[in-house]
Amino acid sequence: MTTARRPAAFLDRDGVINIDHGYVVRAEDLAFVEGAPAAIRRLNEAGYLVVVVTNQSGVARGYFTEADVGRFHDHLRAELAAHGARIDAIYTAPHHPEATIAAYRADHPDRKPRPGMLLKAFAELPIETRGSFLVGDKASDVEAARAAGIPGHLFPGGDLDAFIAGVLALATTNPVFGEDR
Repeated sequence: MTTARRPAAFLDRDGVINIDHGYVVRAEDLAFVEGAPAAIRRLNEAGYLVVVVTNQSGVARGYFTEADVGRFHDHLRAELAAHGARIDAIYTAPHHPEATIAAYRADHPDRKPRPGMLLKAFAELPIETRGSFLVGDKASDVEAARAAGIPGHLFPGGDLDAFIAGVLALATTNPVFGEDR
């Protein structure tokens, strides 16, 4: 049995889902952006795959490990589940061209503004490109979306649920919102 393809909502993490306090990786530092759990629940209910794509240069800088990031993501998922919301997949880019840890020193294709994380998700998940989009809080997020062939939306802050409602309205009224892959 094959899984039906459906559009994906790619979300940046820091500044979109959680408040960006700078290198957020400890469970106790998780604070949701206003409306984030409701926005993710809205996407779930609309039939979107919710995929987080996040640069995590703190790993490359030696501030924390990939295992620390994984534990934070487990906590993030649990907190969202308590609000009836679900993340379907999380992709991280721990590299940085000026990393202090040599193993992570690279201008890696996964690191936004490059589209590597999105392209991996397209290859690994049953994603239909038409209707898919990315929401980020930096120009590099929008660049990654465009390089992957999907619309990118710059979240200016505020209520993420209201912002996502507007993006979904655009996606359902614009027949060329995304292109089939």
